[in-house]
Amino acid sequence: MKNLLLIQPKAVLKMLYPNAIWHYNRTEKIIYLSFDDGPIEGLTEWVLDELDKVKAKATFFCVGANIVKNKNILQRILLDGHAVANHTMYHSKGFKSENQDYFREVNECQALLPNKIFRPPYGQLKRSQYKHLIEEGYKVVFWDVISYDYEKIKPEVVLNNVIKNTREGSVVLFHDNVKAEKNLKYALPLFLAHFTDLGYKFDLIR
Repeated sequence: MKNLLLIQPKAVLKMLYPNAIWHYNRTEKIIYLSFDDGPIEGLTEWVLDELDKVKAKATFFCVGANIVKNKNILQRILLDGHAVANHTMYHSKGFKSENQDYFREVNECQALLPNKIFRPPYGQLKRSQYKHLIEEGYKVVFWDVISYDYEKIKPEVVLNNVIKNTREGSVVLFHDNVKAEKNLKYALPLFLAHFTDLGYKFDLIR
């Protein structure tokens, strides 16, 4: 199990990527919910149904290969009023990728999307990759709170992680992938209900 002390990113990481988005305005009761790795048949559609129950909006960081397999789900995400964004074509690790190969994957995924919002898989991004993407006009987005829903931990721990650490302006990261499915299906509805009852809104990353 990963060190759950890293649910919130270290300050030094924010210094390495100074123009990246980690969170938004801390004075407004708005949460920026995000989902990585889809679209996945069945699971992403379940997420959309849950969001609709509380009229929440979210941003889906999509893997290009999954878009190609599930274009109808991508269209539903957009029709439901959510945002889609770039998560590379094949979910590659920036630290282990040659820059040109990595940029090729980003560009290939970008051809399937309507904006230039990007999140690196695993949060891995070399400084050289980061600088290039910023120069190319990408908005690089990390997160303020990660759920660890994909880890082999109890669903109750996942829920506690996100409720305890989420605050005004947080960018919260869940995953619509198979590894996360059990924990996601437990935690997401309760997370949405908790913050909706507290008067929070869920808005898009722009």
